[in-house]
Amino acid sequence: MKFVSWSYRFAEQVLNSNLPIKKEIEEIISSINISEEGISRPKLNEIFKEKFLSKGWKDQPVVFDEKEDPSARIDFFKERIGIEVAFSHSSFLGIDLLKFQTLSYSNLDKIDVGIYIMATKDLAKKMLERGQKWDGSLTFEKVKKYLPHFKSAIQVPVLVLGLNV
Repeated sequence: MKFVSWSYRFAEQVLNSNLPIKKEIEEIISSINISEEGISRPKLNEIFKEKFLSKGWKDQPVVFDEKEDPSARIDFFKERIGIEVAFSHSSFLGIDLLKFQTLSYSNLDKIDVGIYIMATKDLAKKMLERGQKWDGSLTFEKVKKYLPHFKSAIQVPVLVLGLNV
């Protein structure tokens, strides 16, 4: 699968300090070989889960250490990097970004950088044309447009990756 990237708050440079893990993430995405006809939200989530778990990433770790609220989770975690794969509605943008911020600050200090993976506008359009339910989905372009507006609230570096076929 092809992807484009955009670095917020020097995320690219932070990841370059752990080049093997950066290359691992890029290889995972590049190794996804799926036709446009086979793409769906559940299928992509399933593929990402399989690929990241096979490389030793933690699946769905909780954001908070408190057991009373196990609902706040990120998708994958490894070596101080949190990953959120977002094929959901664009209204989840703030929630997803706050997970990264919380993991980075707020006395948790668990991540140095967040990786935010979603479809590009072109991929979402192709899926809509194929009858998939991608209307209102979060896209790379939306994140790139809106994330700078959150600069006072989201101070953790975030690498935004947009998927395309």
